[in-house]
Amino acid sequence: MSSTSTCAAFDYSDLPVASYRTGENVLVAGSSTGRLLFLKDGAVAVVRQGTEIATIDTPGAVFGEISALLNTPHTADVYALRPTQFYVADAGLLRFSAAALSYVAAALARRLDRSNEILVASLQTRESLTQGCRGPQ
Repeated sequence: MSSTSTCAAFDYSDLPVASYRTGENVLVAGSSTGRLLFLKDGAVAVVRQGTEIATIDTPGAVFGEISALLNTPHTADVYALRPTQFYVADAGLLRFSAAALSYVAAALARRLDRSNEILVASLQTRESLTQGCRGPQ
């Protein structure tokens, strides 16, 4: 029995393309664009509260999804590290396309899993440093 991933069924390649120059803002924290962006090519930095939290150059990476799903302004600044292109969709796409919603859900799940790995490593490092400071018992 063969099965096809719902994520694979979402094809964003027919969407319009937006281009950004090196250093140009793609998304600005606190703004609301009503757009979903799917990285076509290039690279971006994601900055939250003044701290760079990611550099992303993976085609298909999605941006603007948190704002779209929570109906809130964007939570981070995103800017182009080199000439970068995105496929652009209206954020409302998530309300009527199960394939698009599944694609975004899978992207968020991968990001959450990676964040959890980083959190565990950080807590383990902190714990080992704290135990080292206590000295022999």
